[in-house]
Parts: sequence; structure tokens; C-alpha cells
Amino acid sequence: MRELSSRDAVSGRCVNRTGTRARPTAPTAAPVRLLRRSVGLVRVTGIQGGTVSENHPTAPGPGTSVSGRTGDPVTGDPVGRPLTVADALALPVLAAGQPQVVTGGDRLDRPVRWVHITELTDPASFLKGGELVLTTGMPLPDEPAGVRRYVDELAGVGAAALVLELVRRYHRPPTALVHACQARGLPLVTLGKDVNFLEVTQVVHALILGNQTDAMRRTQRIHEAFTALTLRGAGPEDVVRAAADMSGRTVVLENLVHQALICEPSASTAEAALTRWEQRSRATPPADRVGVSGPEGWLVAPVEYQGERWGRVAMLPTPHGPADQPGGPITPPTPATPPAPTPSPGPTTPPASTTPLGPTAPPGPAKSSAPPPPCPATPPAPATPSAFGPEDVTVLERTAMALTIARLIHPTPWERTAHRAALRDLAEQRHRSPAEARARIAALGLPTENTYFVAVLADVPTRDDTAQTETGLSEDLRATGTPALLGHLTPTRLGILLALRPDRPWRPTVERLARTALELTPGATVSVGSEAADLAHVARSFREAARVAEATLPGQPLPPDRSFHERCDIGLRRLLFALRDDTRVQDYAERRLGRLVDHDTRHGTDLLATLRHYLDAAGNKTAAARAGGLSRETVYQRLRTIERILDCDLESGEQRTELHVALTALEVLRVR
Repeated sequence: MRELSSRDAVSGRCVNRTGTRARPTAPTAAPVRLLRRSVGLVRVTGIQGGTVSENHPTAPGPGTSVSGRTGDPVTGDPVGRPLTVADALALPVLAAGQPQVVTGGDRLDRPVRWVHITELTDPASFLKGGELVLTTGMPLPDEPAGVRRYVDELAGVGAAALVLELVRRYHRPPTALVHACQARGLPLVTLGKDVNFLEVTQVVHALILGNQTDAMRRTQRIHEAFTALTLRGAGPEDVVRAAADMSGRTVVLENLVHQALICEPSASTAEAALTRWEQRSRATPPADRVGVSGPEGWLVAPVEYQGERWGRVAMLPTPHGPADQPGGPITPPTPATPPAPTPSPGPTTPPASTTPLGPTAPPGPAKSSAPPPPCPATPPAPATPSAFGPEDVTVLERTAMALTIARLIHPTPWERTAHRAALRDLAEQRHRSPAEARARIAALGLPTENTYFVAVLADVPTRDDTAQTETGLSEDLRATGTPALLGHLTPTRLGILLALRPDRPWRPTVERLARTALELTPGATVSVGSEAADLAHVARSFREAARVAEATLPGQPLPPDRSFHERCDIGLRRLLFALRDDTRVQDYAERRLGRLVDHDTRHGTDLLATLRHYLDAAGNKTAAARAGGLSRETVYQRLRTIERILDCDLESGEQRTELHVALTALEVLRVR
């Protein structure tokens, strides 16, 4: 008998099963188009019970994503992972033969590298591993020892599965073959109807070669995308985000002390990815190049330049493990009927019948007088392969390279960038949940348990002062061992989040920071919010600190006992200063005092100042005259003029209060 080579199958030189050369046929795309139209209608079942495959064992629906890769919008075929045994069995060209899985139903996730048609007793010598072996059973020896040797050779070389057509020689799978395949963990699939093996090779090989071409194109797109990022000077956040988008997986950049600086969740949440990050990261050994490492199977790559290592980037498996990964194992559903237990020595009886494929399958051929017994033992589960495919490795390699270039282009340390991003997220409440915020902050090295938080803002006169002040405050925090996040929120505003133990008061720490800021930048203003018991209330503390800063006039003198401002310092003047941009405040001041200001402008008088002295003196005309350097008679005359112009009664306490508020608002509106 002659073997059908892969070249024969792809080129269209058809060789039939008896070794006679058939008429050449030109390969076309018709089988592939047929597959795209009908693969979603096929269901494969097995004699071990339960549905084994619908398209493939996990059968994502149309358009669903497999680890971030979108499937075919019509059929739902997975894109970006190798063709598996289950996928091949679901093809219409094989489904027409009514395939039944006899053994190895839990191994149908094996990738199919090629299809091989054989009618030899020693086909393994023509195989290299990963082949779907098709046979009519004609070469199978009669003695059990020969059958075991046949299966051992197939399993030893790494064949993906053995497909036996039950038309010519057999009408049921031989008992010895079932036992041997079960013992070696080799999937055995029977076909109840005649199938054109050549057409199978054409369709499967077209898919495999097409997948390889698509993989090359995707790899090229990966390189082009990262090249574009590098050329436009993308920062580390952009690089990590691009890696997560391209891989469909969570990507994390960490520094040398295992602090997660940037996390871009994709297939999971940030909370799930970063919980107990340092502990999990330390359990993942470092590597000198891209590779899978640690108990969770992270794909990691070092980020370094000329021997100096700055950190590493990690790509995490999806939450459901390797089953959902491109190129990884696909676990079939739990069979409805569990596999038979290991029998005791002696003859046993197999299941009475098998489960046919499809709703219109006719009754099978007559049973032989000696039906095969059940499998003698359950094979050990195969080792779980890596959850990552070649494209993931390429993405992470390019990510590490792009991060290295970004580090050289952007001198800002990654830790400072990470702190700035975390502060903005906390201040603006951009976390999905308090649990996610705790996971992110803990991954940056801050304590989150048995801790309270205080928000501090340091405003500097110009943006040129920001970097110097940020560096000085960072050194102060590091020297005193104060756990905190520090980073600029605006070009002239620095944010500090203190994470303190309950037995450590915050005032001495804030006072020290405020003095440091004033020494570095004399015109700086430090404002503080109230304590926050947990991270969920940190945004409130930041808002309060911001309101204090907004209510601090330029040149506002410091309280006598401290170097920072807090909420209790906000009086009427500072409240109105904070509200100076509110048109209602502006309208109120203009309605109450506009006519008096106009009179002073037209006549060159100074009635507004006299009103200020009178109101400051709480209606005491003598004190008002002394404050203005005027005689009492002059003050009396001016007050009567003011009452006439404003149509008010200055003896009324309520009206004096209204005028006092309007006058204070007018004064703070003039502050620039």
C-alpha cells in the first residue's frame, strides 16, 4: 500500500485508498466556503456520553471572543488558535461520515498539524506528530499484540487522533484497538459512513495553511503597531494599553520591588489581576527572556537596557485558565455518563450501542458476535500546555522593547507616573469599586488595612516650580518612611495621599511637608482635607482640600500656629473668594453696591471707603470717623448720602449685614 503524502493532498494529485492514482483535481476554495456556511450546524457526540463538540468543545457562539480575538461573525469559528481534533470532526466533510468518539473524549482539544491517510501497518514512520490519521482499518493486524504496537507507535510519535472508517473491514471498532487507544490516551473516532478522505485533506489543509498565513499577517500587524507607538513617542501607559488590546489579556508593568505600576485589565478586572500582587509576583521567578513562569503560568519579559534591568512586564492568563486560550487546551463538557471504572480481569460487556451523529442517522450495521468490552482503565490527564500562543509571545517581546525605548525617551520615573495616575483615579473616583481601588493601591506598595488617609494639595506659583517641589516632597516622604502617593494633578498643583496608622497623627506630618514646600517654593500654598477612614472616602478628602485651596486668597497669611490651611480657616471672605466666579455672587454685589460705585466714579468721592469703615465698626460712627480720618459731622453727612443713593437704612442690622456681604464680595472679586 502507498502512503498519501501531504504534498499530494495539497497539490490535488489524488491517490485512492488502494494505491491507484486517480484523475488530478484542482483544489478550490469551495470546501472552505462550504465549511464557513455549515460548520455551525454540526454536533459531534461520543459513546462515552454527552456532547463533545459543537464547532469545538467549548463552542463559542457567533462573533464571540476567544481570549480577546473575535470569531468569524457568521460561524463563530475561533480565530487565532490552532485547528483542533474537535474542530476537524465538526467540519461538514467529516460530519457526513457520522463520527463517534470512542476513546479520548477529553483530548479532542489537541491541535491538528496535518492530515495523513494511511493503509500501512507501520504508519508512524511517516508521521512527525500532530497528524489526524485517517484509515479504513485494512492494515490493522488481527492479533491484539500487533494492534497494541500499532497504537503505541501512533501515540509515541504524537498523532493527534485516529479516525477509523467502519465501512469496508469493520462495522464496530475492534476490542483490542479500543483498549489500546484508551490505555495510551489516543482519541479514537469512528465513521459510520463512507467519507472522501482526499476531500478531508483538502479542506483541513486549506484551513491550516490559511491559519498560518493569517498568523503571519497578524504578527506583521503587531510589529507595525508597536513601531508606530515608538515613532510617536508613546509613554508606558500607551504601550501597556496597546499590549492588552492586541492580546486580549491583562498586562501589568512592575518595578524591581514587585510594585504593579501600570495595569491594563482585559479579560479580567483590575481587582482580580492585582489582588495580593506582590506575593504572587514574588512567587513568579524572574527570567532573562520571554517565557512562562510561576505557579499561575504568567508570560513575563524583562525590561532592561545595556544590562540594567528596570522591571518586567507580565501577561496574565484569562481567569478561566488555559481552556479559553488560543493554542491552549479546550476542555470538553463533562460527559453525561462517566467513564467506566477499571474492570477486574476477565471478559466484560461494553455499552450496548453508540450515539450516532445528527438527527437523521440511520441504524448502524449489524453488530458482531463479540462486541468490544469497555476501556480497561482511565488514562492519566495530559499535562496542561502553555496558555499562550506565539502571537502572545510576539506581543510581549515588542511590549518590552517599546517600554525600554519609552523609558529612554521619557525620563520621568515609572513610579512617579504610576502615582500620578493613581492619585487622579482616586480624586476623580474613576475606579469601578472600592475593592478595585484597594487592589491598585496595595499593588503600588501602600498599606490599605488598619490605615486612614489624608489628602494634601500643594499649589505652586508657576509650572517651573512643580518638578522641584515634587522631588523635594518625595525625598521628605522617603526619608521619614511615610507611606504616601505623590504626583502632580495639574501643572501647578501637587497631590499627596498619606496612608497612616491610627496611632500616628497627621498634623505633624502635614506640617513638615508644608514647611518643606515653603522652603523649596516660597509662594507655595498647602491645603489639607479631612481624614478618610478608607479609600472610598479619599475623593471627599481631596474635594475638601481643593475647596480650601480655592478659598485661599493670594498672599493669604498663614495661621499663627501652622504652615498649612484647612477647612476651619474658611470664613466669609474666603468663602466668597471661592465663589467669586459664580455669577449669582457677582450679580448680588452689583445690585447692592453698583450705584454707589458709579457715584464715586462720576464725582470723585470716596463713599465706598466710608461705608467700609462704618460696617467694620459695627455701626459706630465715632470709630468710623477715626478709621477714615474724618470728622463726625462729615461721616454723618456721607452716611446720609449713602442711604439716599442705595435706598437703604443703615440703622437696620439686617441691611448692614447685606451690605457687608456685598462689599466683601466686591472686594474679593477685585482680587487678581
